Amino acid sequence: MDFTKVDHIVSQVEKSINETFPFDSKGDLLVGVDLGTAYIVVVVLDQSSNPIACEMEFAQVVKDGLVVDYIGATRIVRKLKEKLEARLLQSLKRAAIAVPPGTGVKDSQTHRYVVEGAGLEVVSILDEPTAANAVLKVNNGVIVDIGGGTTGLSIIKNREVIYTADEATGGTHLSLVLAGNYRVKFEDAEKIKKDPERKKEVLTIVRPVIQKMSAIIAAHIANYDVDAIYLVGGTCCLEGFEDVVEKEVGITTLKPYNPFLVTPLGIAMNCRE
Repeated sequence: MDFTKVDHIVSQVEKSINETFPFDSKGDLLVGVDLGTAYIVVVVLDQSSNPIACEMEFAQVVKDGLVVDYIGATRIVRKLKEKLEARLLQSLKRAAIAVPPGTGVKDSQTHRYVVEGAGLEVVSILDEPTAANAVLKVNNGVIVDIGGGTTGLSIIKNREVIYTADEATGGTHLSLVLAGNYRVKFEDAEKIKKDPERKKEVLTIVRPVIQKMSAIIAAHIANYDVDAIYLVGGTCCLEGFEDVVEKEVGITTLKPYNPFLVTPLGIAMNCRE
């Protein structure tokens, strides 16, 4: 797959964290809210899905894809909404959200209540890998979304999702391994994980965890004809992550630029009634 277009729009979302892009104030805006295990991200697009602005905040209000701190999550989403409205000089009214594959109706509704409690009408709820595919546009293959708490995947055939799964293994587990190895607090391990100067030593230490994730992927796609794996999610930002997966699973494994922002972008693209 040629990621040229994907990488361009993702890089625009990245730039929109610090820069607000021009937009038609008369048109409706598309808003995506991603309630992640490590970060809550809100992306705003215009009607043509061009990035306008993005805000995010580190948060530990979601665990294994489930909201465990409703009040805290609502407070953060409301704060990010207000920051974006101040930047845009315009109210945000509607949003799309996403949940891990296989999330039950009750837990999906909790995500909805968080966002609605922050003052946004939820117009669309979808699973995270499907949201990512709004950006990637994979015709055939498996999209694997590895976030802070879960590994979710969707097998795509002829642009249709034919299988989904979700496992409670993600970036948090990498940080726990690093914390144990260096004998530091979890928060310090998170910083080590993201330090570009230490990427090689980090990859060596967390390789067994990535191998476990690879085994999860391999088990779920074993009965399907899959010729490519597409990685998204913040955990996949670690350089060399895709190489470990490809070696373990034996299938071509690709990831776009800044895979952390792919799913939030795809969520926003689906903010249509």
